[in-house]
Amino acid sequence: MKKIEIVYKEILYQAIEKKNYTFKQSELSKKLGFSLSTINLAVKKLEKMNAVKINKMNFKVIDTKKILYLWASIRNIEKDIIYQTRAEMPVREIEKNLPNITYAAYSAYKYKFRDVPADYSEVYVYADEEELEEIKKRFPQNEKNPNLFVLKKSSSLYLKTGTTAQIFVDLWNLRQWYASDFLKALEQRIAERVKTE
Repeated sequence: MKKIEIVYKEILYQAIEKKNYTFKQSELSKKLGFSLSTINLAVKKLEKMNAVKINKMNFKVIDTKKILYLWASIRNIEKDIIYQTRAEMPVREIEKNLPNITYAAYSAYKYKFRDVPADYSEVYVYADEEELEEIKKRFPQNEKNPNLFVLKKSSSLYLKTGTTAQIFVDLWNLRQWYASDFLKALEQRIAERVKTE
């Protein structure tokens, strides 16, 4: 995941999950461990598209959806796949047999919202190197059509199911037809929570 994506992820996490719409660039820089110029570049892009309003001491999110769609459009989920295999078992069993990982996409939606808008047959998760080794032991390499995808975990993942915005952008980038059912349901949930001036 690119640094600019992590900046958008943090802004969206605060706006959607915490209902915090006001930020200081210096605080984001310190929290994420990125240079002020990286934060400034990300925020300037958002200002250009009228998603944030920059004030003297801070900036304010004025259109969360624009930020969400921008991030979704630049996200490349395939680039983050570090392992994929075929597990000859139902999705529910795959999920149950995973080590302590962060769920992504369909599974993340299911566990976060206790809902499944459509049946799905692939499991996406985020894992670090240690978790990946355990996954490989439990789900050895199989060259058949993969149904378990492990994505590189960034240090900025938050919850067992990831953030709402992370789930959205990951679903946005999946090719399976049922991703659109999950996206529609998630868009409704987000619309109920976010601010658009």
